[in-house]
Amino acid sequence: MAFVTRSLARRWCPSLQQVASLPVAGLHLGQPTMEASQKDFENAMNQVKLLKKDPGNEVKLKLYALYKQATEGPCNMPKPGVFDFINKAKWDAWNALGSLPKETARQNYVDLVSSLSPSSEASSQGEPGVHEKVPESEGIVVTSEDGITKITFNRPTKKNAITFQMYNQIIEALKTASTDNSAITVFTGNGDYYSSGNDLTNFTSAAGGMEEAAKTGAVVLRNFVNSFIDFPKPLIAVVNGPAVGISVTLLGMFDAVYASDKATFHTPFSSLGQTPEACSSYTFPKIMGPAKATEMLIFGKKLTAKEAWAQGLVTEVFPESTFQQEVWTKLKRYAKLPPNAMRISKELIRKSEKEKLYAVNAEECTTLQSKWLTEECINAIMSFVSRKAKL
Repeated sequence: MAFVTRSLARRWCPSLQQVASLPVAGLHLGQPTMEASQKDFENAMNQVKLLKKDPGNEVKLKLYALYKQATEGPCNMPKPGVFDFINKAKWDAWNALGSLPKETARQNYVDLVSSLSPSSEASSQGEPGVHEKVPESEGIVVTSEDGITKITFNRPTKKNAITFQMYNQIIEALKTASTDNSAITVFTGNGDYYSSGNDLTNFTSAAGGMEEAAKTGAVVLRNFVNSFIDFPKPLIAVVNGPAVGISVTLLGMFDAVYASDKATFHTPFSSLGQTPEACSSYTFPKIMGPAKATEMLIFGKKLTAKEAWAQGLVTEVFPESTFQQEVWTKLKRYAKLPPNAMRISKELIRKSEKEKLYAVNAEECTTLQSKWLTEECINAIMSFVSRKAKL
């Protein structure tokens, strides 16, 4: 899905950063059995700084709200405007605590931090490498083997949602793949999902003013889609599970799409107050006809793998039980074909469309840039995030 650039937010305890904007309600924790001392509170704040794993936006907002309640009492600030995502979410979190006593908030803060700092983590302090995971900032994994460059969406715990950083990583990965020794390039997902599309925190952590954020986001989106338009080698999607938003609309740029029978294809743009991207306003009507494209792009109809195949969006569907084996056997066979012949053939098939795709991409991005600034879009996104929040 289309996106606005992410940014750093204000603190959620005295020296911590990166609070993303999520509407919050019901932040009260259980009543404590004893009151935490000021020293316990300060120790908890120090423990937060040592956390190895990002606790996530919802927990950060809880920590922020409890910290403010414990140090200043009930929320005493005016409510920020609807366009001030970050401060509005922080205000909502703090205001939701109502008249919770400072002492109770302090104890709840200590209890919450304690739940984030299990003894196993504490015992590993000073032992490099113990229980460390690959940083999730590595949102894509690129490998090359058997003549195939494979680009994998690698955020399985987030349903492979695409962050701002990942958009830039993919642009670079495609640039490298276009000149490496591989014959074909393949996109797939790690885990149950192919990709759930744009990570909505790309919207909710905008900074530098909404107009500037929308302008920057539109430029990055345009460059991202152009990198697919320009890619010279056969580009294949191995859709291992549900695909949403931009991970679906981009399929019109692929030369072949192979799907597991458990895959689904969903473009819920209207429900998020947005419009199509990745040239889908042009490619989808060409692929499946205007009526079917309207069902997907405007009315948000979710297609099964078989429906997507029947409408021409998917090349072939495989049973989940044999999907990986059958697809990769096929792809390894394709990768042995003469690479220059495949490249030239793709150019002959695609070159008459290139200028049209550039123009459509530019128009879609301009439309989205203005759409992101509307109250309709803002409210739709915030409503969606609010429904998804589990506090």
